[in-house]
Amino acid sequence: MAASRVLLLLSGRRVSPSFAQSVCRLLGAGPGLGPWPTHCGFKRGRLVLSDGPFPDASTTLPLQRPPFCPFVALNQQQLRAQGAELPTNRGVDLGVAVILQSSDQTVLLTRRTSTLSLSPNLWVPPGGHVELDEELLDAGLRELWEESGLQLPQDQFSWVPLGLWESAYPPRLSWGLPKYHHIILYLLVVSQESQQQLQARIQPNPNEVSAFMWLGPDVAAAVATTEDGTETSRHLPQELPPSILIAELKEDGGARPLALPVSTLLRTTPTTAEGKERVSSGTKFALRLWLQHLGR
Repeated sequence: MAASRVLLLLSGRRVSPSFAQSVCRLLGAGPGLGPWPTHCGFKRGRLVLSDGPFPDASTTLPLQRPPFCPFVALNQQQLRAQGAELPTNRGVDLGVAVILQSSDQTVLLTRRTSTLSLSPNLWVPPGGHVELDEELLDAGLRELWEESGLQLPQDQFSWVPLGLWESAYPPRLSWGLPKYHHIILYLLVVSQESQQQLQARIQPNPNEVSAFMWLGPDVAAAVATTEDGTETSRHLPQELPPSILIAELKEDGGARPLALPVSTLLRTTPTTAEGKERVSSGTKFALRLWLQHLGR
């Protein structure tokens, strides 16, 4: 097995979770939706998690999973009876995502292109894999640059870890057996530049990004409180606009303004067809944490 990126301390014993094991469950998460406070240690290219304090812990963060997490529902005996197997030579991968906040208190989201094999048409913050021996903040800033073209001067931003999300793709068993299993670390990066200043420097990577937008607290609150896994009304609150302005990439490399219905951002994973435009469940979790950070 390749070097584990996510390690657990269980009763003082270091454990590398296998691909098919639920990290939340191993850390003692109950049947509820969470989040669960988790002690974290940040290493180069690695993350150490524990349900209790340990000497190298850096902070305590909320850990959550979606209510439809396939790694909770998986029954290994049933899989073997059906002739299906999950990888046995892989662990849980580590990802990082950047919630970039402008000085105007808006945050950047990007829409993944429809041609990507992993999570197409999904609205997410910039993010991706953490490389071996890479500092977690460096990984987040690298992914921000690779996807949006934004490079942030070291003296013009501050940052704080927000929370952890257990992610699977496909996200539901009804869409197929999981092919990817990650713990995503969400980082809040607060820029001293305004949305207008940042927008002027954005050069999205068309291989990964098809559109981008800036969300303010009011719309973010509506998106963040849309519960995945429950049947809820899609009626918009009266105070919300019917649409939000996004920038969609054109074939010539430029971008054009487009009014996106806010109802698109309120779609939930269980009630939306695979590959249809929506905000990811993990992003909604990160937006809730961002709003808490703002005191909303």
